[in-house]
Amino acid sequence: MATLDQCRAALDRLAQNMTTADGDVRSAAALDRSLSCRITDLDVTFLGRLADGTIKGITSVPGPPPHKAEVRLAMSGDDLLALVDGRLNFARAWGSGRVRLEASLRDLLRLRTLL
Repeated sequence: MATLDQCRAALDRLAQNMTTADGDVRSAAALDRSLSCRITDLDVTFLGRLADGTIKGITSVPGPPPHKAEVRLAMSGDDLLALVDGRLNFARAWGSGRVRLEASLRDLLRLRTLL
């Protein structure tokens, strides 16, 4: 089972990867939206802001998110690590229910290029 520190490091790597992206991926990452990533097996939620092509201000809180973010993810810690490391395909994980993503339809259409 992934640890809290490993999940935080994975989100930091994801944010770094987003800053070096280009083309359609960079455009999709340029949203300005509140973000929550609930790690179900650790009962913790990471909060941040998707802005300027990266994830900013990542913090963690115990339990479920304290407010409804505009882009909401939920998954196990192991799945987060596998996604960031490229060992798990997001579309398949989302389709099978291993990863939950909630956002407005417009944001989902824009974020699909990140997937």
